[in-house]
Amino acid sequence: MAWIDTHAHLDAPELAHDVDAVREQARAQGVVHCVLPAVERSNWDSVRLLAHRHGDSYALGIHPLYTGRAQDEDLELPAHTLQQHRADPRLVAVADIGRVLRAINRLEPHDSGRITIDGVEVSDDHATLQRQRCEVGMVFQQFNLFGHMSVLDNVTLAPRRIRHTPRAQANEEAMQLLRRVGMQDHAHKYPWQLSGGQQQRVAIARALAMQPKVMLFDEPTSALDPEMVKEVLDVMRSLARGGMTMIVVTHEMGFAREVADRVMFFDQGRIAHDAPPKEFFSNPANDRIRAFLGQVSH
Repeated sequence: MAWIDTHAHLDAPELAHDVDAVREQARAQGVVHCVLPAVERSNWDSVRLLAHRHGDSYALGIHPLYTGRAQDEDLELPAHTLQQHRADPRLVAVADIGRVLRAINRLEPHDSGRITIDGVEVSDDHATLQRQRCEVGMVFQQFNLFGHMSVLDNVTLAPRRIRHTPRAQANEEAMQLLRRVGMQDHAHKYPWQLSGGQQQRVAIARALAMQPKVMLFDEPTSALDPEMVKEVLDVMRSLARGGMTMIVVTHEMGFAREVADRVMFFDQGRIAHDAPPKEFFSNPANDRIRAFLGQVSH
């Protein structure tokens, strides 16, 4: 059995008039089960009903792309919803996806506890925050490249603007990074001329351009077609072998098992388990983790 991420949502408005027919056509082609993600509060109910109607599973969450327009009470709902629907066999996950990485980089505030980077606490102090952001590279799901700039200019922008690196030096260092991720032949192209995998490799080079101490990856392969996933994971493997500290949110369990030093499992916004990969995958700590691994390992 194979799992395929289609990057399509059955609750999308354009499918509303024939969603049942679409699901039946998929079943006729051998798609025996779907996991339907609800990415913002407004579609939780419709996704849950769809899953039950077609015998599928569903996940409820708030995607990072939509946290900006979420209400405070929306962000508090996942834990309550998990308690309310815990007995539903079709519910496989409830989460406010990606907020941990955004909190580390202070793109969102954290409610309690402390976050430190290299021993310095993350706070709202402007000078400290600017220094920390220069030392933390972030790679988003959707690449977030500047469409009006060439690949080379995307990579050199931050060093030139923030570190005041001369253009010639910035270009030279950028080309070294582009060679590192296999994109040196595309330096003068624009993002719209690249595949998703190529854009994500440029995004990694751009994050590396500030010589960060830590790299944050928020589901870096989730927006890619399957054949492009490997090229991005290969770049991340090379970073890991080179000693880069990386925090990666991912559902690529094979990659996590191979590369990670520690695997953390989050449940209801808390670290429910923290273990080396061998222990995490070979000896799940509880039924909740065992069920999760059963869902993602098929």
